[in-house]
Amino acid sequence: MDVSGYFVLGIVILAAVTLFMGAKIVPQGFEWTVQRFGRYRTTLKPGLGIIVPYVDSVGRKINMMEQVLEVPSQEVITRDNAVIRVDGIVFFQVLDAVRAAYEVNNLEYAILNLTTTNIRTVLGSMDLDESLSKRDVINSKLLGVVDEATHPWGVKVTRIEIKDITPPMDLVEAMARQMKAERDKRAAILEAEGLRQAAILKAEGEKQAAVLEAEGRRESAFKDAEARERLAEAEAKATHMVSRAIEAGGVQAVNYFVAQKYVDALRSIGIAPNQKIIFMPMEVSGVLGSLGGIAELAKAALAPEPKKP
Repeated sequence: MDVSGYFVLGIVILAAVTLFMGAKIVPQGFEWTVQRFGRYRTTLKPGLGIIVPYVDSVGRKINMMEQVLEVPSQEVITRDNAVIRVDGIVFFQVLDAVRAAYEVNNLEYAILNLTTTNIRTVLGSMDLDESLSKRDVINSKLLGVVDEATHPWGVKVTRIEIKDITPPMDLVEAMARQMKAERDKRAAILEAEGLRQAAILKAEGEKQAAVLEAEGRRESAFKDAEARERLAEAEAKATHMVSRAIEAGGVQAVNYFVAQKYVDALRSIGIAPNQKIIFMPMEVSGVLGSLGGIAELAKAALAPEPKKP
């Protein structure tokens, strides 16, 4: 091969190298910045891009997808001087490749340090109890502060999550004892409340029983009084009839009255629980006479009255 052949081969190789340097393939989810003599000129989007060889060069390759950055564990002092260990994660996405490339040096390192300092600021303004129970508040405050600070860098912080908050072991043991004491206190209160309610219900039941018993006694007294009243009325009526019979000269009425009292007395003696055998000296003829008088009185009461002339 002569000199002209070598020259043509060199031209072909130079053209191929120039074409290769001028064509750039950008993967999906990335944007590349193009610099001309060290100064930003344009941005290449995903796909095939053309630059001027030997003049233009690729500056920064920016990842435009949402990324996760882990915040390492660190010690934080709360407002009530409790030392806790905190770690977390940050989700962010680059929206402007140019500002992310040229407004800050080492973007991930800057976001990490900004998040770390703001975690200390936010938790340092809260008590231990608040820091353990209000993670949503902590996440919201951190998100607002960090997102505003990273906005000039062309970055959108989408979420900041506190993964774990670990208090010292002595505080954990103290909290466990406090929780146990609170549970014991609630149990004692509930037990006392139950005993109080049971006593109230028992007293109410006894009160209702006493009221019902009193009502029953009153009703029984009314019935007994009514029965005694009717018995008295019957006795009075019987006495009146006997008196009229005596006034009319009826000896049988007197015998009836005496025989009735006599029979009632015998019945009372007979049904007494402390009496088993009774010896009673009495005249049978007297009892028979009394019974005869009762029979005569009954006949006289049933006989029709004679008509007056």
